[in-house]
Amino acid sequence: MKTCDAEVLATLADLLKRHHLGLTQVAEGADIPGSYWGAPEAGLVADRLLVRADTPVHSALHEACHFICMDDARRAALLTDAGGDTDEENAVCYLQILLADHLPGMSRWTMMADMDAWGYSFRLGSAQAWFEHDARDARDWLLGHGVIDTAGRPTWRNRR
Repeated sequence: MKTCDAEVLATLADLLKRHHLGLTQVAEGADIPGSYWGAPEAGLVADRLLVRADTPVHSALHEACHFICMDDARRAALLTDAGGDTDEENAVCYLQILLADHLPGMSRWTMMADMDAWGYSFRLGSAQAWFEHDARDARDWLLGHGVIDTAGRPTWRNRR
């Protein structure tokens, strides 16, 4: 499973800046503030994503995508639990797969394999099967909120 090593961190920080989300690296072995699942999983506090070097990239992108996909009111009060409904959660998963293509050592295929290894659960049995055959609603949600364009590419904007 790909982690937030030095190679990933600089590019991840630049990607997050486009979404007005800062990146904070927490010391090795330290608790991660705002982590819903506990270390080494990523944390969200206000407009900061918190990670350690051993935080899986899928976790960092998942939490970042929650920030991108939530409305302004939830974003303003953000501490640990991103909330949201099932449609938004599906959009978060879809977006994290798309954004993986923009990080060194990652790709959508690596992301989907890491999601499966961690235990994400999709009714078609894998992240790839869901993404390719059952995620139209997630894509439409992202498109409707201006997060991706009609070609399925990130717009680098947060939810409208």
